[in-house]
Amino acid sequence: MKFIFPQNYDFKNKLFGIIDYSTVLVNLVWDILIFALSNIIFSSWTIKIFVIVVFCFPLLLFSLIGFNGENILYVSYYLIKFFIRPKLYLYKKF
Repeated sequence: MKFIFPQNYDFKNKLFGIIDYSTVLVNLVWDILIFALSNIIFSSWTIKIFVIVVFCFPLLLFSLIGFNGENILYVSYYLIKFFIRPKLYLYKKF
């Protein structure tokens, strides 16, 4: 079979067709960091599992279903940029 893609089609490589590779890398680094810190700080398995789930699961959910398919690196960059220099635009209709 031959598939014809339009010239303006933006083809992005994704892991399993769902999530960008850069987002997977960010999630993996974050998960490894939380796992290492929980192993250093806590000795109980239940507390380790609780900490890992609480800190890693929300980022995974936002990566999979949030932000309308936008890369999580771009979203975090825009959020940090907004928090540094917030601008409020008020428009008045006359």
